[in-house]
Amino acid sequence: MKNLVIRPAEKKDVPVILDLIQGLADFEKLSHEVVATPEILERSLFEGPRVAEVLLAELEGKAVAFALFFHSFSTFLGRPGIYLEDLFVRPENRSAGIGLHLLRELARIAKQRECGRLEWSVLDWNKRALSFYHRLGAKPMSEWTVQRMTEAEFCRLAEMEI
Repeated sequence: MKNLVIRPAEKKDVPVILDLIQGLADFEKLSHEVVATPEILERSLFEGPRVAEVLLAELEGKAVAFALFFHSFSTFLGRPGIYLEDLFVRPENRSAGIGLHLLRELARIAKQRECGRLEWSVLDWNKRALSFYHRLGAKPMSEWTVQRMTEAEFCRLAEMEI
């Protein structure tokens, strides 16, 4: 795609990253759950031990998409993996191959870092994304279910008398 640049995000991109996160939350009808702030993102993505990384897709100098990912580890493979937490393309830029470019760059990073797998979750109602990922060769892990504890739950567990 002409004029498309995929690049690692920098600290100065935090406001753009937050805007893209809000766009994703709007799409998923979860805007009320976004509590991230520029300070939180800056600390998590660019200071101390980085807990995640971001790739930005820019079209003619404007950020139109992002992929936020972090390393996981497979005990069975004995190798790291990459977990794609979020991939979002602004609605007006969809179906132009931008998501494919972001995923290809992420696959290149996984290959360079000698990862054993690249994984992500998809909302079951997002048929368009599911079809896209299937065409790329991704396979659903239907025998697995995602489990989650929010901060309140894991804090309660941390303080539990055993």
